Amino acid sequence: MKYNKREKAIVLLADGTIFHGKTIGKSGTAFGEVCFNTGMTGYQEIFTDPSYFGQLMVTTNAHIGNYGTNVDEVESQSIKISGLICKNFSFDYSRDAADGSLEDFLNKNNLFGISDVDTRALVSYIREHGAMNAVISTEVDNIEDLKKQLSEVPDMNGLELASKVSTNEPYFFGDENATYKIAALDIGIKTNILRNLAKRDAYIKVFPYNATFNEMEAFNPDGYFLSNGPGDPEPLVEAQKLAKEIIEKNLPLFGICLGHQVIALANGISTYKMHHGHRGINHPVKNLVTGKGEITSQNHGFAINREEAENHPDIEITHVHLNDHTVAGIRMKNKNCFSVQYHPEASPGPHDSSYLFDQFIENIKNK
Repeated sequence: MKYNKREKAIVLLADGTIFHGKTIGKSGTAFGEVCFNTGMTGYQEIFTDPSYFGQLMVTTNAHIGNYGTNVDEVESQSIKISGLICKNFSFDYSRDAADGSLEDFLNKNNLFGISDVDTRALVSYIREHGAMNAVISTEVDNIEDLKKQLSEVPDMNGLELASKVSTNEPYFFGDENATYKIAALDIGIKTNILRNLAKRDAYIKVFPYNATFNEMEAFNPDGYFLSNGPGDPEPLVEAQKLAKEIIEKNLPLFGICLGHQVIALANGISTYKMHHGHRGINHPVKNLVTGKGEITSQNHGFAINREEAENHPDIEITHVHLNDHTVAGIRMKNKNCFSVQYHPEASPGPHDSSYLFDQFIENIKNK
């Protein structure tokens, strides 16, 4: 019955290209940068990952919603993507652990999405022409007005978004009697990062995106952490200043994704917007220190300059992405600081890289 009631909808790209589909539920319009994720599972975690804030998510897996949702599989308090684009949307689901349908989850979070889109053609187009802003809408007869509205959507390049997803007030996570205390800067932190730190006997205090070193130091932490997050890292000047202060004092510091880029910028290494980014749960990375390969979960549209990292006297490149040889990890030679571009906490994804949390704890022990 739902299939008969669904309206026509479109994906309109910034260059004027149009793809056709149908609504998943309600009518609507949503704007954002269009990107794609190649993961076969983990849609609920992806939709609630703060790193995806402001983006229209194209899921390349042919079926979305078939295993429903579960309250324990969210990475933040709400959906962070601006809209969903998929091929086949499953209104029915089958999983014992599910507590509801994806349709109800989307409606509860007021998210507009469309299905029946030729996602293979759309993804191929993005891969060839690059990520760009787009709009999904049921206003299929109002193309010119949609184009006008789309032209006014700010470009992701230069866009600061961490403040949109960060906590407003500090909060705690884990057991207050844990052995280690970690001060984490929330510039879009995922819940599973906190879980991974807590299960390694750490008590975490999470601070807002604009927290100062003095505010974080007052917690008397054993180590500092810079989280993942959305948007361009360059506008995050306060976070870069914070990273510099932590590094100057040679305190244990670990950064993931946006936090990795902030650490690079704090060392004078520039960042750039990628053609279409890395988003999926099967990205190959080589650990140059151990020589081992890792299958990793990734989600980023920016990267750090490899040439500048290679020429920096205090930086060692520790990990590289094997598909395009971009920098996937660095460490400082004479400081207690390292970072990776990908997501060792996964959720979704493989656990090949979870050792990085152990490495952080070891750095704290040996400081």
